[in-house]
Amino acid sequence: MRAEVLVVVPTYNEAENIRLIADAVRGHDLRLLIVDDGSPDGTGDIADELAADDSSIDVLHRTSKQGLGPAYSAGFEWGLDNGADILCEMDADFSHDPDDLPRLVAAVTDGADLAIGSRYVPGGGVDNWPWHRRWLSRGGNLYARFMLGTRVNDMTAGFRAFRAEALRKLDFGACEASGYGFQVEMAWNASKAGLDVREVPITFKDRARGTSKMGAGIAIEAMMLVTKWGLSRLFRRKAR
Repeated sequence: MRAEVLVVVPTYNEAENIRLIADAVRGHDLRLLIVDDGSPDGTGDIADELAADDSSIDVLHRTSKQGLGPAYSAGFEWGLDNGADILCEMDADFSHDPDDLPRLVAAVTDGADLAIGSRYVPGGGVDNWPWHRRWLSRGGNLYARFMLGTRVNDMTAGFRAFRAEALRKLDFGACEASGYGFQVEMAWNASKAGLDVREVPITFKDRARGTSKMGAGIAIEAMMLVTKWGLSRLFRRKAR
């Protein structure tokens, strides 16, 4: 029996990308859920048009921009309630190549609980990043690995596939992080739960259209939370 795969794509002001990314995902015969945070540029209206023409596209409208973590949590809840066996995360801006989706799904059907599209395993990488961005990303991941005691190389990666049964074990709705720290928190929670986490090499690319939503506040939130979680972990270990 073929697994029911749902690709969850959060959007905020992605009117330039949403039709293209929807076509790319549907080109792999996968269901798509667009989670729009009240985009003022009309992304949500375009998503509704796409859903009206394709029964395998659904749209979840949220009233305001509340962050990546809450958007994914809402999408996960919707997907689990609607029969998805495998739930994927992917950005709307083509920084994640939709042609890599089958490899992530294959890793889960092969037994992984969580497959992470990783930049930092052999065969993975990034395209057209300046040295300082590479340094910040690599350094942030190494810091998260050290503080949280995990073996996941790309803790901040946002291109993932979860087995539904595994996702149900993770209290994703209770995650503290709202930005990309959500990805760190979920990878850490999966590791703590003893889930089978596998990294699949991918190449990350900068967006060609639209504006990045990444800001200093999101990076600061992630760093502060990783530090808090890590210190708490180290103090508990020392107390034992």
